Amino acid sequence: MILKITKTPKCYVGGAFIRSESGRVAPLNDSTGNFFANIPLCTRKDLRNAVEAAAKAGPGWAGRNAYNRGQILYRLAEMLEARSAEMAGAILLGGGTRVQAEREVGASIDRIVHYAGWTDKYQALLGSVNPVASSHFNFTVTEPMGIIGIVAPDEAPLLGLLSLVMPAITSGNTVVALASTTQPYPAILLGEMLATSDLPGGVVNLLTGQRAELIPTFATHAHLRGIAAVGNLEERKVLQTGAADSVKRLKLIPSETPTDWHSPKTQGLYEIRDHLELKTTWHPIGA
Repeated sequence: MILKITKTPKCYVGGAFIRSESGRVAPLNDSTGNFFANIPLCTRKDLRNAVEAAAKAGPGWAGRNAYNRGQILYRLAEMLEARSAEMAGAILLGGGTRVQAEREVGASIDRIVHYAGWTDKYQALLGSVNPVASSHFNFTVTEPMGIIGIVAPDEAPLLGLLSLVMPAITSGNTVVALASTTQPYPAILLGEMLATSDLPGGVVNLLTGQRAELIPTFATHAHLRGIAAVGNLEERKVLQTGAADSVKRLKLIPSETPTDWHSPKTQGLYEIRDHLELKTTWHPIGA
C-alpha cells in the first residue's frame, strides 16, 4: 500500500521556511478541482517580520560588488533551469497548457539572466559627471533605496513576480513580495530554490495571503522605501493614500489592462532605475 503524503508548503522569509503566525491556511486546488495543498495565509505581523529580515540583509547585499551579485543571479537562473519541469508543473496547477507553462518558465530564466547582466552596467549609464560653472568636480552616483515591497500579479505567477523582483535586487535592494493570490504555488517553489541558492537569506522574502489584508500594511509600513505593485483601482488608491504619509516611491501597474510579461518592454535599465536613488557630490578642484 502506498500512502500519499500531501505537501505542506511554507513561505520563504529571512532564509527560513515559515508558516503564518496565525496558523491560517487556504486550500489550493489544481485546475481540475482536486485538492493539492494548504497555502499559508500570511498576516500583517508576518509582513512586518519579513521587513525586519530584509532590513538585516540589506547592508550586506548592497555592499557586495556588482560582479558578485551578477554571479549569484546567474546561478539562480541555472537552478531554475534545472528544475524547469517541476516549475512548469507548478504553473499548470492554475490551468493552461504545458506549452504555455514551459514558455513562462523559459522566459523567467531569461529574465533572471537579463538582470544578472545588468549588475555591472547600470551604474555607468545612470550615473554621470556633471559640468558646473565653478571650480568643483560634480558627479552623480546611484544608490539602492533599501527595502522594496512587491505585489505580484495574479496572472503569470512566476514571470510577473520575477519581473518585479529582479530589477529591485539587481541594484542592491532587498524585497518583501506578496505572491499571486490565485496561483501562489510557483512562488512557494521559487522560495525552495532561493533557499539552496547563493542569494543571502532575507534579500528576497516571499509571502502568500490575501491582497486585501496585506496591501494596506505594504502602503503604510515606514521601512518600505518603495513599492512595485500590480493592482486594481481600489488597491492602487489604498497604496497611494498610505504611501503618502511615509513618502514612498510607487510603481503601480493597473491590473484592469492585461500586461504582456513576455514583452521586452517589461524589463531593462529603466526598471532598475525605478528602485534607485541618485546622490550628487560636489568636490572642490585642487582640494
